[in-house]
Amino acid sequence: MEAMFGKIVSFIKFPTKLYLILLGLLIFAAAFEFYSLGLARRTFVFYTIDSGEIAVEDRMLKRSALKEEDIIRYTGETLQGPASPKDLLPLFPLETKLKSLLLRDRAVYADFTESAALPLPEYIKKGVGGNVLDNFRTLRDSIIRNFSYVSDVWFFIEGNPISLDLAGEIEWAPYIKTDRPDEAVSADLPET
Repeated sequence: MEAMFGKIVSFIKFPTKLYLILLGLLIFAAAFEFYSLGLARRTFVFYTIDSGEIAVEDRMLKRSALKEEDIIRYTGETLQGPASPKDLLPLFPLETKLKSLLLRDRAVYADFTESAALPLPEYIKKGVGGNVLDNFRTLRDSIIRNFSYVSDVWFFIEGNPISLDLAGEIEWAPYIKTDRPDEAVSADLPET
């Protein structure tokens, strides 16, 4: 026993070895605490007040046994807005609430209160930020990025579906050329 104790003392006699042992214990303790608390790192996307550029925040959220509950917690955190409100805009007006959320077959269905359709109030929105549809697109992309088991997200406001794929998009039709030059038409011009 005394020989073993002497070997340990001679091993930790050198400061670098002692520091490595302490660093290893610290990493082990941090990993144990992280996994015992059940936290998960989630990424949140908001817009900057001045330029309207995208800004990312990382937060630690408690994991749940239910995947649906994790997405509800994430969406609720997003609706509360950024942690540093002096520099970033919330995606939705702060009175917006999540009414219901359902996860079925890798698709999320989320219903919000009617205030989600309103633009941000002027006292919050001092610069430029995303419009309502861009904010829903940002939230959709954030949910898909943070939860690998989600492949699609559908949003509703007071039960009414929101179409994010074509909403606000201008359909562009190219100039159509035919064999005969006098029949060439453009799809966006009325025929004369």
